[in-house]
Amino acid sequence: MRTVALGETQAPNVVLGVMRIADLDDEAVRTLVTTARDAGINVIDHAAIYGHDLHGCERRFAEAMQLTSTERAELTLQTKAGIVREDGPYFDFSYDEIIRSAEESLRSLQTDYLDILLLHRPDALVEPDEVARAFDELEAAGKVRAFGVSNHTPSQIELLKKSVRQPIVANQLQLSIAHAPIIAQGVSANVAGDEQSITLDGGGILDYCRLNDITVQAWSPLQGRAGVFLGSPDYPELNAVIDQLAERYGVPAIAIAVAWITRHPAGIQVVLGTTTPQRVADAALGSDIRLTHAEWYALFRAAGYRVP
Repeated sequence: MRTVALGETQAPNVVLGVMRIADLDDEAVRTLVTTARDAGINVIDHAAIYGHDLHGCERRFAEAMQLTSTERAELTLQTKAGIVREDGPYFDFSYDEIIRSAEESLRSLQTDYLDILLLHRPDALVEPDEVARAFDELEAAGKVRAFGVSNHTPSQIELLKKSVRQPIVANQLQLSIAHAPIIAQGVSANVAGDEQSITLDGGGILDYCRLNDITVQAWSPLQGRAGVFLGSPDYPELNAVIDQLAERYGVPAIAIAVAWITRHPAGIQVVLGTTTPQRVADAALGSDIRLTHAEWYALFRAAGYRVP
């Protein structure tokens, strides 16, 4: 499996997201994680809100895995803070909420430290000084080793950086062949009358992350506006091209969907959300496939995007 830069380390370009494990029994969780490890995946993506109750999936993971200290050291555990359910949902990047959430994640995951803590979606009421205070305290105590964000624009990250001294190592963004506005905007830059060229979210988030050594983590990598696109009658042209390339490379269709993302030179990590071990193994095969320019753009066009 190919690796990409993630802060000061190298990490696989495919991540196991465990947002749907709340109802899995111990054996199912262990099989899922073992399959991912066998495929070369060692980054596990959590969030405080994943599960039926707060930190539910974190607890389910820890209870099922019962990691030894050696096994824990072999994994990169990433979680997110900042979304509050009670009286909400709403976003809260206050010092108190970040600390509370991180401490509960540590207890739930039964670990002494988090490898990465992300701020979960932007908080309109964010006060960067409070975020910085929380990050400094968590880092100094050895409880969090690296920090990042999710769904943040360039300006929102720059605002945080006014106070936060730690590098922002990751930004989780929705990205798939069928949902690629952060790529399509750049392709159609300065094309008059082309809706695809409309700048959203401040524009240029992918280039911004590349320029600032921020690893983009692609969530919902198999989803489009009409749901999962693989095998869907809503995406006939896209699936025809995917199937053609899957046959050419001798891999399942899901591997081509992953390969389209990992082919981008930004060094993007694909966050899988499936709880089916075979789909994890099949998706991981896309890590090493280097699509040609012609193949990559054929998928881009088949998804409905224009190449001016």
